[in-house]
Amino acid sequence: MSYFSRPQSAAVRIVKPSSNPDEPAKGSQSATSSATNTPRKDTTQRQCRNIVIYGRCKYQDKGCIYYHPPSTPPEAPATPSPPATSGARPESPVVSGVLSAHAVNAPVFVPKAASTIAASVGGSASSPPTPSRPPTASAYSDDPFVQQDNQWQDYEEEQSGYDYSYDGNGQMESLAGQMEELSTGYYDDSYDGHHYGSGYDDAAAYFATAPAPMFIRQPLNYHLYTPTTTPDFVPSTTNTHFVPPSAELRQMMQERSETIRGVAPPGLNLPDELQGYHTLVPLEVTPTGTERRKFGNWYSTVYRAIKASDGLPYVLRRIENYRLVSAAAFGPIEFWSNLKHPTVVNVKEAFTTRAFDDNSLVVVYAYHPNSRTLADLHLKQNKPPPVTTPVPTPTFTPRGGRFQPGPFGGQIPQSGLVLGQQQPPVPERTMWSYIVQIAGAIKRVHEAGYAVRNIDATKILLTSQNRIRLSSCGTMDVLMHDTPQDVHLLQQEDLSQFGRLIFTLCCQNTGASVGPHFQKSIDHILRFYGQDMKSLALWLISKGSVKNIDSILDSIRGRVLQEQEDALSGMDRYEHELQSELENARLVRLMTKFGFINERPEFAREPRWSETGDRYIIKLFRDYVFHQVDEHGNPVLDMSHVLECLNKLDAGTDEKMMLVARDEQSCLVVSYKDVKACMEGAFSDLTKAAIASPAAYKHR
Repeated sequence: MSYFSRPQSAAVRIVKPSSNPDEPAKGSQSATSSATNTPRKDTTQRQCRNIVIYGRCKYQDKGCIYYHPPSTPPEAPATPSPPATSGARPESPVVSGVLSAHAVNAPVFVPKAASTIAASVGGSASSPPTPSRPPTASAYSDDPFVQQDNQWQDYEEEQSGYDYSYDGNGQMESLAGQMEELSTGYYDDSYDGHHYGSGYDDAAAYFATAPAPMFIRQPLNYHLYTPTTTPDFVPSTTNTHFVPPSAELRQMMQERSETIRGVAPPGLNLPDELQGYHTLVPLEVTPTGTERRKFGNWYSTVYRAIKASDGLPYVLRRIENYRLVSAAAFGPIEFWSNLKHPTVVNVKEAFTTRAFDDNSLVVVYAYHPNSRTLADLHLKQNKPPPVTTPVPTPTFTPRGGRFQPGPFGGQIPQSGLVLGQQQPPVPERTMWSYIVQIAGAIKRVHEAGYAVRNIDATKILLTSQNRIRLSSCGTMDVLMHDTPQDVHLLQQEDLSQFGRLIFTLCCQNTGASVGPHFQKSIDHILRFYGQDMKSLALWLISKGSVKNIDSILDSIRGRVLQEQEDALSGMDRYEHELQSELENARLVRLMTKFGFINERPEFAREPRWSETGDRYIIKLFRDYVFHQVDEHGNPVLDMSHVLECLNKLDAGTDEKMMLVARDEQSCLVVSYKDVKACMEGAFSDLTKAAIASPAAYKHR
């Protein structure tokens, strides 16, 4: 029934047709043009061409005005038909099987627009009828039941049993009420299997063959930013174990970015290019008068360099005055480059070079900006500050340790083990975190059949808050390639180095596990870190038993679970921070729309398009945001004003502002919501024109 409810292009008065075709319809105007009374050109005596070609007309019972012969043989008794209404067509003789010239040249039935039919029935119309779209080639097919499916047949009122008329007051009867009385079986769709919903009109054939329209997908327009994780669960202002507060996290990321862009001071005589790496910057600056750092028995220097192939920074560890005997020494580098573990610095490659005027071995690692070794963080001694206040009374901790105020605002243990130490002690939670992370890395390497061989405070990096990584892995394997050693013994040595590292960090002394201070070191660990730490450290440095990394992890499984919980909480914090940056490009999209609209030379054949209509308001708003001046005519560069205005525009607030023309002769008081509507409308016009252009199809 959706066909009858199609909107008409003009208001046409519908009257009941007269029984006499030559007599004007009742209720029509007396003075009508001769064209209105002209009989139809296609008479009812012409046979329908659909019957001749296909043997059946789909529109026979739906308003086709041409002759349709009866489907039963002539000698069979005809079924009595209902009384003919006014305007019924007379019967025509049955056509024989031979086609005549008149039948061959019969016109094809083409449905006309509803406005044309209404105009012919009503006798007059307030506006000329809308011409119907000619049928396309795709509208005709070999199937007679699908022929012209997308072209609607006009409904002829003289063939229907429904009368539409005006009452005495000139009001039209309710069309919707009469449509409800129609039987759903009036249209016989049993042979085509198609159902046409509402809105299917005579233009369906055109849109079926036309290319699909292209729409530009715009980001969702939220009034507020997307809500992040529940702040009660992941507070952004609280310092967690792995993630600092949001302000410190952002500052840390900014400092890392700034460090990556740093350059080396002049006068270092560094090579300009080194096996595809350039812009070398030394990372370990040795003060004057101090001994250079060594890697085993060789002097070593660490540089940061940029790789030319990908533009990323890397760390180059150079071993000076080392002559490689065999290329097979690079075999372990392949294993370390394939090892991916969160607690091991990734190894990239290794090569030899003479760019430093000697035979040097260079091993390339991943770069972690602003990372520090545990030796620099916990073992490096500072000069004590001058004492200007009297020493307060010593206090005691729950574990019985004696403390005194330190230079970092905390308290330094006065155990007598290390005289004059100035570094704060490593917290117990941090120590267990170091142990769990190092144990996980050792287990991964030992399971692969290798040994770390560099578990030392000078080779372990603190890359972020309480996150450590083992560095310089694989270098010792290359240097000691000519010395055959048992892998099992090397793995036992890893565990012994692990135990000595625990003593070093707990007592903040590199010689805490040996010498005359060994018993004091044990007492110090027991006093400040508990029995579990003492038992683990003593078992690792013991020489009489065969140690296994799995036994270590089994003994500290409670600490491992706590480390996992802190790691998951840190991941939630990072997701919270990332979610807050999800819509950080909204102002850039606003600036892009400003660039598309403002100062556009011509659009829609209008040279001053950007200066008229809603675009003029956008131009004044642009001046209000970016072109402000003070009382002396000097430009005002207020970034906070720009960000505030753009955020209010993005949200579309109801706050009003006054936009003044450049000549100061006129002003407009509008809201940010109005400006946003003007911008969206202007950008929508540009978008529609861009889609309609042929160039838009090239970028699909």
